[in-house]
Amino acid sequence: MPIFLQELVAIYPLINSKDQMMGKRDAHRVSNMITLIHTIALHDGSRKQLLDSQICLFLYPLLRAPPNERNDVIRLTVLGVIGALLRYDDQQVISYLLNSEMFPLCLDIMEAPMDTSSNEQQNDLPKVLAAYVVHKLLTSEHGLAYACHHPDRFTAIAKVLHTCVSRKDAKGKHICSSRLLRHTIRCYLRLADNPQVSPLLPSMLPEELKNSTFKEFLESDAALKNSLLQLLVKVGDMGARRIVESERAK
Repeated sequence: MPIFLQELVAIYPLINSKDQMMGKRDAHRVSNMITLIHTIALHDGSRKQLLDSQICLFLYPLLRAPPNERNDVIRLTVLGVIGALLRYDDQQVISYLLNSEMFPLCLDIMEAPMDTSSNEQQNDLPKVLAAYVVHKLLTSEHGLAYACHHPDRFTAIAKVLHTCVSRKDAKGKHICSSRLLRHTIRCYLRLADNPQVSPLLPSMLPEELKNSTFKEFLESDAALKNSLLQLLVKVGDMGARRIVESERAK
């Protein structure tokens, strides 16, 4: 683990420079190192050692790095490590991440403006992975309690989810992908399980989830449509309830 720590600390000045992007060789080296950490995170026998070493905390500055092509690739690789840690619903992992900065870091990534001039799919992927991490944390009782315990924290989460769904490009076109929409709806669904915040959700849901904005996605993805209907029924939408009842009657 010490060699990983050395490599990570050495790269900090390069990723934080706003005037100069890190060299291709340095970016390659740090990405390869993070890929090794990803492999460690996947194994039951080494996952606890990885957490105990606190190496993950030294990955967090890479998530905060200013946006540029190479930093974005590294950010994506780090999110892959966090996703690997969460794959097996290990409560120790969930507690570790909730007690660190992971949740707000993921919210920052989800909320950050998108560079619509670059490859849309590649630009979207860090937000998709960050939303996946947020949802995985919310699926635990500890994570749901964390999100809903403080009104300000819940409001911040709801605001970010709203931004993900309602974001538009310079021409006024909605740019939320089906992948990001799927994870965002799952986050809303999980928040609706909390009796304290569930009554607040109807007024906080973006209109785009209630109108035909994402009609094309919903028509081509039955699972996505069902998730949205389930959410709308949970928040008391009578139109969604009638659709569900009609489907059941067939």
